[in-house]
Amino acid sequence: MPLALLALAVGAFGIGTTEFVVMGLLPEIAGDYGVSIPTAGLLVTGYALGVVVGAPLLTVLGNKVSRKRMLMLLMGLFVAGNILSAIAPSFGLMVTGRVIASLAHGSFFGIGSVVAADLVAPDKKAGAIATMFTGLTVANIVGVPLGTFIGQAVGWRITFAIVAALGVIGLLGIARLVPAMPRPEGTHLRRELKAFRNPQVLLAMAMTVLGFGGVFAAITYIAPMMTEVAGYSDGAVTWLLVLFGTGMFLGNLLGGRYADRALMPLLYAALGGLVIVLGLFTVVADHKVLAAIAIFLVGALGFATVPPLQKRVLDQAHGAPTLASAVNIGAFNLGNALAAWLGGLVIAAGLGYTAPNWVGAVLAAAALGLALWSAALERRAPATADATGQDKDAGSEAAARIPVHH
Repeated sequence: MPLALLALAVGAFGIGTTEFVVMGLLPEIAGDYGVSIPTAGLLVTGYALGVVVGAPLLTVLGNKVSRKRMLMLLMGLFVAGNILSAIAPSFGLMVTGRVIASLAHGSFFGIGSVVAADLVAPDKKAGAIATMFTGLTVANIVGVPLGTFIGQAVGWRITFAIVAALGVIGLLGIARLVPAMPRPEGTHLRRELKAFRNPQVLLAMAMTVLGFGGVFAAITYIAPMMTEVAGYSDGAVTWLLVLFGTGMFLGNLLGGRYADRALMPLLYAALGGLVIVLGLFTVVADHKVLAAIAIFLVGALGFATVPPLQKRVLDQAHGAPTLASAVNIGAFNLGNALAAWLGGLVIAAGLGYTAPNWVGAVLAAAALGLALWSAALERRAPATADATGQDKDAGSEAAARIPVHH
């Protein structure tokens, strides 16, 4: 794998840290601002919605800019948002800082996925994307637990100041290591938008929303769930996040390895396993050991879906991958926002801190259903083309799906 992927992974590490560290610090932030836990959960929802909006918006605005320069500008925006989060005197400004930082998230991973895929041979694309996302998963093993520990020990504001410094390091790494990659000739917004006419692209994004939403339904409220239900101490949340991050890391590696070989079977297995684990999590959440195992498995199964889902969007949006790739990152975070909101609703309704696990199981089951439907449509497509005398068009589309290096 090219060294340039290291720079992308460093940027992903900073983004991953700020995205997930807030979940371990919800009680501290809520107490500091005098708001409830479900209200503090808006920091997760707001960040996720910012990604949903920022992914297509900034990708379109950067359509005339080289990909390397755009990645650097996005990291600058990320740094500014985290500085505001660190110094915010009110909860409203804290949410604003989170949203500003989140605007860079979707475009960074979307453009970064395209850059990573362009740096390697066609049969290595999913592995290259997984390498970039390794920064995100390592953040959950190192950055998030360490940030949670620092936030609990000396204040959560220090954590966000450190995250801003990570963003500066990521910016310098991109400037130094990523090669100059000008915008490819023929890349136009109208062409990029045509990718969304493909039902398979939309189905893949819907799978992303629901599947990853299943993960966030449970993990957003991991701190109160583990302290109030399982009986762990506040300090134990740190190593529980290490378990979650380790699961994410391993799931991402396996997803990247097997997505190039058996993409859809991998999705069936990961989503089906996620449904089962989330369903059982509600039952075993009051058992310390079993709850810890469930947290690990949620991370592993959830992130095993990331490389195959991102690759499927890139494959189906053939010839116009940049906007579709960024929007799919927004889809991951739309799932996060939906799940965090639904999880807050069931908690506020008095159903307890374990209720979000059932929400997650339902969302993951819906994603599995869409995956099966997508595969069925794909199998029927050649027969439909033959029956309507459109063999030529089918052949043209098959040719268009051949990955192209820019």
